[in-house]
Amino acid sequence: MQLDRIDFAILRELRKNARLPNKLLAERVGVAPSTALERVRRLREQGAICGYHAEVAPAALGIGLQAMISVRLARHARADLDGFGRYLSTLREVLAFYHVAGANDYLLHVAVRDSDQLRDFALDAFTTRTEVAHIETSLIFSFRRNVDLPVYRAAAD
Repeated sequence: MQLDRIDFAILRELRKNARLPNKLLAERVGVAPSTALERVRRLREQGAICGYHAEVAPAALGIGLQAMISVRLARHARADLDGFGRYLSTLREVLAFYHVAGANDYLLHVAVRDSDQLRDFALDAFTTRTEVAHIETSLIFSFRRNVDLPVYRAAAD
């Protein structure tokens, strides 16, 4: 996938606001609206744009508490790792999960109503699983997503 400076500019703008009208997007990156439309289509087809998401206010959904849960598995067999990842995908409280290196195997971002639900969720979802050896929970006091993009590849001009 060869991205040039205009592609990077488009990705930066859409990361900030995925609902940006095409005309305004074109103006901000310095191309014609038809060019911007074609570039966005190509970026989607090539997989540089994987999807569009809405930032939803947690309180609007009744979410009063978010936490990061570190999970250490008892074994590091591929079947256990893959199976646990599939299991995490079924839990609606899990907003995101990461398979990580270090003392723990997974880091989970979870959202719940309150501390009682967090306790019940952790006990029911993880301590009953035979592949889980240890969990540790850290409460999230505030969360903000960085809308800027780190770019580590030079643009092909």
